[in-house]
Amino acid sequence: MSAKIHILTAVFILAGITGCTQDQKQVTMKYNTLTPEEERVMIHKGTERPFTGKYETFWEKGTYVCKQCSAPLYLSDSKFDAQCGWPSFDDEIAGAVKRIPDPDGMRTEIVCANCGGHLGHVFLGEGFTPKDTRHCVNSVSLEFIPAGTEKMTDTAIFAGGCFWGVEYYLQKEKGVISVVSGYTGGHKDNPTYEEVCSGKTGHYEAVEVVFNPSLISYEKVAKLFFEIHDPTQWNHQGPDRGEQYRSAVFYLNEEQKAVTEKLIAQLKNNGYKVVTEVKPASTFWKAENYHQDYYDHKGTTPYCHGYVKRF
Repeated sequence: MSAKIHILTAVFILAGITGCTQDQKQVTMKYNTLTPEEERVMIHKGTERPFTGKYETFWEKGTYVCKQCSAPLYLSDSKFDAQCGWPSFDDEIAGAVKRIPDPDGMRTEIVCANCGGHLGHVFLGEGFTPKDTRHCVNSVSLEFIPAGTEKMTDTAIFAGGCFWGVEYYLQKEKGVISVVSGYTGGHKDNPTYEEVCSGKTGHYEAVEVVFNPSLISYEKVAKLFFEIHDPTQWNHQGPDRGEQYRSAVFYLNEEQKAVTEKLIAQLKNNGYKVVTEVKPASTFWKAENYHQDYYDHKGTTPYCHGYVKRF
């Protein structure tokens, strides 16, 4: 068992006595407002009437996103005419759609991997296309973004102590599509959690954030990062100690670098002795599966992260 796990157990016990972080606040996923019909389908797993959906015979070039959370789901190139009464796709954007066995024991439900909103069902072996797959999707579960009208996604990489807490807060923000916990900034390829904790790899515990820039800017994501961890702590965050817990922003372009430096200057002007490093991004290595969505699976909240308004 790692030192972090020992610390985590102890802090949970203390939190039950003291109430833990006073500035911590509960946050929930921020989603788009649904109409009653959209809610009936996406939340209560209903089905729209066949041949009535606006995308059933719609063939413009672009991207179909989730109506509830705006996460990209399907490209128009994967859409085909199955003449079944609903929009049909033979492939999804990698990692965007989750398959769940239907309670009827016969079909397979498909939901948005980001928010869990009901999309429809997937069928195999029908022979419509070479991929032999049909995602049968309700139009009301989708929103269409025309090709060339906007950049669909952008990426940011942050390190701010234990990646469990950073991931927990960032993935609740509207416009954030996904947050992955991992390692970056070091010299070891494909590092394990134990290797990173040893302090011999040079890696930081970090998160890779994919967001929709039409819904949230990089600056707003970065501001939230600075407000959910303490940027004045060096080589630790709360009770966690070690160089893997350093605070850092790994910028992917000069615009991100400039925005980050501007925010740090604002924080310093507000009296914070910021130690956050600003470094060019390098290879991001995804952490082991048990680290992903840690607090959501555990059903608890972070012990060393909490929201503090700093701007």
